[in-house]
Amino acid sequence: MAGYRKLGRTSSQRKALLRNQVTNLLYHGKIKTTEAKAKEIRRIAEKLITLAIKEKDNFEEVTVKAKVAKKDSEGRRIKEVVNGKKVTVFDEVDKTIKKDLPSRLNARRKMLSVLYPVTEVPADGRKKRSNTVVVDMPKKMFEEIAPKYVGRPGGYTRIIKLGARRGDGAEEVIIELI
Repeated sequence: MAGYRKLGRTSSQRKALLRNQVTNLLYHGKIKTTEAKAKEIRRIAEKLITLAIKEKDNFEEVTVKAKVAKKDSEGRRIKEVVNGKKVTVFDEVDKTIKKDLPSRLNARRKMLSVLYPVTEVPADGRKKRSNTVVVDMPKKMFEEIAPKYVGRPGGYTRIIKLGARRGDGAEEVIIELI
């Protein structure tokens, strides 16, 4: 008896399918899929959420000095001529950053081994390349998803049955974060 559902796919296809569906579930909050896939997605997603809950406050805030380019009123960098070359002028600014402690860093890496990178594309469709934003999914897990489930001892997802699919009769469901 296998410890998981094979879903009629090779191991690499199955892993890619589940990673994609888990990423979409955590990004969008709910997805529509078959019942067998949903049960496998639930196993992976709940482990990731539990990991995020355990490590959400495990960081320290550190103040660092950063070089930031000076900009004029139009937002362009200010340049000076030094030894016949144009050089950008920089200011030193103190920034406060969150530095992961070792266990949170390990949790972040475990999440990244499962989750695919998510790219947000602007809705209007113009200037797609310049306006796309890569979403940091572990950051979203630690800052948005984990605080919702802090007092909850598990059961972060819900499966709602929709009925049989018309083409092949597979049982369709919606899996969502509670």
